[in-house]
Amino acid sequence: MLDNISPIDGRYSKDTQELKLFFSEEALIKYRIKIEIEYLIALCGVFQIKELKPLSSKIKTELRNIYIKFSTKDGKRIKKIEEKTNHDVKAVEYFIGEKLKRSGSTKLIPWIHFALTSEDVNNLAYSLMWKDGLIHAYLPTLKKAISKLKTLSKKYNNTAMLAMTHGQPATPTTVGKEFAVFYNRLLRQISQTKEHKLQGKLGSATGTWGAHIAAYQNVDWLKFAQRFLKSLKLEPNLFTTQIESHDSIIESYQSMIRVNSIFIDFCQDIWLYISRGVFKQKRVDGEVGSSTMPHKINPINFENAEGNLGISNALLTHFSTKLPISRMQRDLSDSTVLRNQGIAMAHSLLAIKNILKGLNRLSVDKTSTKNELNEHWEVLAEAIQTILRKNGQLDAYEQLKELTRGEKISQETIKNFINKIKLPKADKEYLLSLKPETYTGLSTKLVDLV
Repeated sequence: MLDNISPIDGRYSKDTQELKLFFSEEALIKYRIKIEIEYLIALCGVFQIKELKPLSSKIKTELRNIYIKFSTKDGKRIKKIEEKTNHDVKAVEYFIGEKLKRSGSTKLIPWIHFALTSEDVNNLAYSLMWKDGLIHAYLPTLKKAISKLKTLSKKYNNTAMLAMTHGQPATPTTVGKEFAVFYNRLLRQISQTKEHKLQGKLGSATGTWGAHIAAYQNVDWLKFAQRFLKSLKLEPNLFTTQIESHDSIIESYQSMIRVNSIFIDFCQDIWLYISRGVFKQKRVDGEVGSSTMPHKINPINFENAEGNLGISNALLTHFSTKLPISRMQRDLSDSTVLRNQGIAMAHSLLAIKNILKGLNRLSVDKTSTKNELNEHWEVLAEAIQTILRKNGQLDAYEQLKELTRGEKISQETIKNFINKIKLPKADKEYLLSLKPETYTGLSTKLVDLV
């Protein structure tokens, strides 16, 4: 751990280790083997290919066990073969051939990787890796964070706090409503992420099925490809060059960028609320906040999250602008980029876990929030001038601007002003009863909609 270059595999490995199942080199090899085996099984089911016979359930199970029971030892063997071939996908093909030879299925060896190009295997492997990483690691953690936001919005639904627009005191809100804003934003993104369909390509060297047609002109290879890709739960992309265009996986990256950006906004707000005294952070025995200032409890979880979200966005943004571009029918510049998609997800996952840790340490300092509200009676200027307007006062805004603009106004000043103005009894009584902590509009009703 101390000699890892990346903090993802070192300092933060305990928080990202579940992604190794989907994005490690061993995982990539396993996904490639899965594609090759499933393709081989599918070929054996094409009745026009007289040289192949449909496989028995027993043989299918034996073939699938090559990737289901894939081990680190198997991975090392493939890397050894790659030292000679200098080609990672060809090494996988030879490895499967060795397995078939040992099991007595030598007649199937010529059909491994039949009429395929490496990109037919790689694009499917990378899409499945991303898809499985989302489903089994990222989305469950994101759901926990969203659920926590919902819980906090309900818990603090009636807790008023001073709002800030442009960093200046503004119309009060509630803590619960502010949590609900982020809950609602993220809920929309998680829905889009879950509904999004990744595409896959299986069209041989330049997306023309040239080799397939050369071997078997009477097979409906387009129908075969569509059926095979759908069996992997991918949407067929029939219009490609040698590579799948990456547009659909980029759409998924961009969904994660939006989630990351919302969380950056959230982390910065929470940081500022802690700084203002809206939130207190739970003390942890033995923890140190500063090497020289013993009193400090720093908002480190939200700071860590903000940094990691930024790294994730930087990578995903590069992927999104790089991957759609390939010289003519193929260049290899996308290969090394795609290998890093797990790193981008890892930084986002790490950030969300830190946000959860940070949220579990927060509680509202109700004394502080109430005191802050009572220091800013000028925020009632909006309500007063609006009611004056309702009653036909032409210079309502100007009166309140003269009284309050740029000033910190006391309760006494506001009450004296209200008492002097001419208003119907009901309106005047409402304004005299109004306080900053009760001037929260529909905040509580909005949270009820969550």
